[in-house]
Amino acid sequence: MSSKDSCRSELRIAVRQLSDRCLYSASKWAAEQLVGIEQDPAKFTPTNTRFQRGSSSIRRKYRTHDMTATPIAGVSYVATPVMEEDELVDGDFYLLAKSYFDCREYKRAAHVLRDQTGRKSVFLRCYALYLAGEKRKEEEMIELEGPLGKSDAVNGELVSLERELSTLRKNGTIDPFCLYLYALVLKQKGSENLARTVLLESVNSYPWNWNAWTELRSLCTTVDNLNSLALNSHWMKDFFLASAYQELRMHNDCLSKYEYLLGTFGYSNYIQAQIAKAQYSLREFDQVEAIFEELLRNDPYRVEDMDMYSNVLYAKECFSALSYLAHRAFTIDKYRPESCCIIGNYYSLKGQHEKSVMYFRRALKLNKNYLSAWTLMGHEFVEMKNTPAAVDAYRRAVDIDSCDYRAWYGLGQAYEMMGMHFYALNYFKKSVFLQPTDSRLWIAMAQCYETEQLHMLDEAIKCYKRAANCNDREAIALHQLAKLHSELGHPEEAAFYYKKDLERMESEEREGPNMVEALLYLARYYKLQNKFEEAEVYCTRLLDYTGPEKETAKSLLKGMRSTQSSFPSMEVEHSPPMS
Repeated sequence: MSSKDSCRSELRIAVRQLSDRCLYSASKWAAEQLVGIEQDPAKFTPTNTRFQRGSSSIRRKYRTHDMTATPIAGVSYVATPVMEEDELVDGDFYLLAKSYFDCREYKRAAHVLRDQTGRKSVFLRCYALYLAGEKRKEEEMIELEGPLGKSDAVNGELVSLERELSTLRKNGTIDPFCLYLYALVLKQKGSENLARTVLLESVNSYPWNWNAWTELRSLCTTVDNLNSLALNSHWMKDFFLASAYQELRMHNDCLSKYEYLLGTFGYSNYIQAQIAKAQYSLREFDQVEAIFEELLRNDPYRVEDMDMYSNVLYAKECFSALSYLAHRAFTIDKYRPESCCIIGNYYSLKGQHEKSVMYFRRALKLNKNYLSAWTLMGHEFVEMKNTPAAVDAYRRAVDIDSCDYRAWYGLGQAYEMMGMHFYALNYFKKSVFLQPTDSRLWIAMAQCYETEQLHMLDEAIKCYKRAANCNDREAIALHQLAKLHSELGHPEEAAFYYKKDLERMESEEREGPNMVEALLYLARYYKLQNKFEEAEVYCTRLLDYTGPEKETAKSLLKGMRSTQSSFPSMEVEHSPPMS
């Protein structure tokens, strides 16, 4: 049996097992990958080909290297035995408990299974208790501090669950699903190292639970953590590594891994969305836009990840496209956090910041840990000059994810607005450490160094150089490097950067005061170097302008011509007498 057939068979079983244990998000993920496996053309029918159209064009277009070396069979792996179910042991009580669970009556479901000993029953009982505790914790947080407030509320079921699950693990009677739940409990209690170990045991014994992989990824905050994992060689490991590389900002490795997975999961919308995320981090907005357009054609009711698409449209100032996306999200499901963020971005682009904040708040009422909403709301408060609120929003974002460079950058901006440049510099440093390829962050840090409070111009120059090497799309770095070198009395370096900036402006067909400044400086520089031909070229270009620079150019030309005309007389005056 080929690798594709094996993956298909395993995923079909996994979808049922995960759904049967009420792990619906993991079941959905597995089902999406099942549909994403490239089908045998001989087996295509009109009903099962609808997901196959279109995606292949993205797959071909966005591969960064030749994939012909990938085996026809696709992903290779070591087979993991599929778990046997214990239907007879769990019986009718399990069906009743699952019905209560699906109705969100978690305590009732746990009570029904109190005397059941089957593996499924033990897991569902513990999982129901865990979710009952989470539900009560959410209620206490709202009662004590409001929907967006902080609170010391904790899950009251954690202690008893930890005691029971740790005993099962010591006795060797725990199954992979209970291991996953045990790790959730340990993570909430702050035992991250043990949680990582337990999750490793879970995914090695049952690799199809994507929820477990996601939790394991959240605990791998460094490359060393990732490399220390002794993972079995299974195709799910490749999905995990690609996702972990993305979180660790190893974007090229991430893209390579997803491209490898396309050999088997050639029509996976999940993989296409993850490729878009990696391209977004690399600021390849045109490619990201093309991928999301294709995703929406294949899956027109998709809301997941569409908030990122709205960020791209916002950055490109595509008013009509963002308006259409916001209307679409509102129509599909207006009470999804992603939909609220899309609509918030739409109002932000229109300059209606109060309305934008209202929708970001709505997103946070739906999911208080929704990172994008906190960060974007902070941006809106910065626009509204409400710096205390902005700082609070950004701090909530970094509390959720300390690796979110946008929140650290936002904190830097907020403290800079308050004139606290040393604090701002500290936050800008954190942001560039997390995203060293973003020129905007280097420019922000350089401008911070330039302030009167710091006035560390040499450090500013280093930052602008890094920005220039990071594809500075706003074309700020070269101009600022030229100005700083001029201020510091480095004429050769200043001329070098003014010339590079001028060449860039010419290639992009841009006009403006920066071009005039570069032409004037280069004209004066070459005049002082007695390179009159080069100086005349820049002066002649300045004559095309109508402002004071035209008169300055005329004066420079007149001075150079008078200097040149005096050379012959000087030679006669100082020549030796003829014998």
